[in-house]
Amino acid sequence: MTSKTHGYIFALLALTIFSLQDAISKHLASTYPPIFVTMIRYWAFALFTIILASRMRGGLKATARTKRPFLQVTRGVLLAVQVVLAITCFAIIGLARSQAIFSATPILIALLAMPILGERVGWRRWAAIGAGLFGVLLILKPEGEFFDVKLLLAVTSCFNFAFYVIATRLVSRDDSSMTSFFYTGVVGGVTMTLIGPFYWSWMSPGDWGWMALVCMTSISSHYFLIRAYDILDAAAVQPLTYLSLVYASIIGMVIYGETLSFNMIVGSVIVVAAGIFTVWREHVVGRRTAAAGAPRVE
Repeated sequence: MTSKTHGYIFALLALTIFSLQDAISKHLASTYPPIFVTMIRYWAFALFTIILASRMRGGLKATARTKRPFLQVTRGVLLAVQVVLAITCFAIIGLARSQAIFSATPILIALLAMPILGERVGWRRWAAIGAGLFGVLLILKPEGEFFDVKLLLAVTSCFNFAFYVIATRLVSRDDSSMTSFFYTGVVGGVTMTLIGPFYWSWMSPGDWGWMALVCMTSISSHYFLIRAYDILDAAAVQPLTYLSLVYASIIGMVIYGETLSFNMIVGSVIVVAAGIFTVWREHVVGRRTAAAGAPRVE
């Protein structure tokens, strides 16, 4: 197989395992505090990042060296908060609807990149952003007489993750991807260790087995994702992430008895299409800008 084929296989494995992890996290969060579940999960993740960093050239000291310490710490905290928010959403909103709203993240990233990163967006991407936000409104549209306030938690989670991605782009200008990955695991692990013990719950032996599986899926999914990004550009991997919505819909309906409304299906299709176009357009403009050596608006 070609190198790119291996990259796509790694990406698909990562996304599939992430979806299984989300399904198990939903099960655990329906019984135990999401912060507690996240803390145990982060302990395994932090240990994995430390072991991986120690095996890199220069070891832990070289990997931990950063030019943007404050921003790296901010990234780690943001992702830890994101995991808690996402698991909470899975438990109280459902896998399918939560993932449908999360699919709008690339749209929000493009929107926030203008004031924060100074990126300029042309009419094509503005049109995609507008279409994506319209799709989100369809997903959020109340099916009964009143708007479900719980959906705002998923919207908050979406914005939080968008800020995390923006922060990651900023640190990537000075630090290596391995350094960023190291701080993601370690800072998140420290953050959850400071908060999680206040939410400690005694788990049944069976649920400890599920928790062990969550930890294993967390490690393996991140490992496969790293391997995928070693081979493929982010623009090639990003469209595949929308498989998470398909997985979440299937698992949500088959295992948890969730239902998909017409508005949610149509809104999800619009959001996914707008997101894929936004990522593709950003990639095209980036390549043209790099080739021309001057900023352009598309």
